[in-house]
Amino acid sequence: MRFGDHLDATTREVLGWWAVSRIAILVLALSAPLLFNRGEEFPDVWRAWKQWDVWHFEAIAVHGYDGGEPSGAPLAAFFPGLPILMHALGWVGLPPVAAGMFVSLVASAVAGIYLARLAGLEFPGDGPVGPRAALVWYAAPVGVFLAAAYTEALFCAFAFPAWYAARRGRWMHAGLLVALACTVRVSGIFLAVALVVEFLTSRKRDWKQIGALALPAIPLFAYMAYLRSVYGDWLAWQHAQEKGWAREFTWPWVALQHTFEAASKGHFEATRTDWTWMFRAELVALAVGVALLVWLLLRRSWGEAVWVGTTLGAFATSYWFYSLTRATLLWWPLWIGLAVLLQRRPWLGRLYLALAIPLAAVWAAAFFTGRWSG
Repeated sequence: MRFGDHLDATTREVLGWWAVSRIAILVLALSAPLLFNRGEEFPDVWRAWKQWDVWHFEAIAVHGYDGGEPSGAPLAAFFPGLPILMHALGWVGLPPVAAGMFVSLVASAVAGIYLARLAGLEFPGDGPVGPRAALVWYAAPVGVFLAAAYTEALFCAFAFPAWYAARRGRWMHAGLLVALACTVRVSGIFLAVALVVEFLTSRKRDWKQIGALALPAIPLFAYMAYLRSVYGDWLAWQHAQEKGWAREFTWPWVALQHTFEAASKGHFEATRTDWTWMFRAELVALAVGVALLVWLLLRRSWGEAVWVGTTLGAFATSYWFYSLTRATLLWWPLWIGLAVLLQRRPWLGRLYLALAIPLAAVWAAAFFTGRWSG
């Protein structure tokens, strides 16, 4: 019996799209540095994967939080889940960056499978909506971050099955998975709040399992206590965000004004290619997030509305909207909603792919050549 015989049709189709999309990103990683990095006859193609936050995760994996700031950034801003796995895989000989890529490779497959299962659970009457949800997620314009040594894939590998468990009334499983998500990104806090709302509004709530909702607090408190021992500051991660990324509290209308200014022609005159276009993309992501939130509220999907709303709120109260484009990968209602829409309006599916695939190629090429891409 072949391995594929043990998998259902949905899982096989999802893994097919996963494999195809991973190959496409690998081709871009090999070609973009050779085509677009001028002045280097034979650029280091392997170096293409080591961009931006990957430096910080590698620094934590190698030196820990008490080894200074070898990446040039306040490392407390980054949660330990991914660096711990990168460090652990070093025991079998994988270099940190390769280890992070391996984690994302496996995690993106797991997350895609559970995204498809969740879509099928939410919309059982809409045909093969599950694989379609995975397809639009893998083809997302910012999909390169599901392959690089970034936290998006790993977080989704915990968050998507957590919500799938919650929708089935398996609150202990959901709580454990959200607790694991809390080791990866600060977004886990918002997911934990959304889980509480989902429990309180669910017809499948089980008061005997209410203690599961407290599980995410354990890794959060542990990380804060660790930072207290290293930096003498319980909120060192927040202060690091403020120091390194200007994420101090800002009124939403002021943050929006700052983002519009950054997206204006000439605001970043010396680096317009690297920054201005991304701030414009942030505004598009904001519009998508607001539309998604309205749709969830109209559907009375309270837990998911809290998840998207709290994420938007966090970005809206920073100095400007920054990395919201990547955060869209975490919004499973967006990709499921798109899949349902494409199932009902097939021409929209063709239009989506016609736009998303070239944008994904541009985004990946920008990332692999060291340009800021969110």
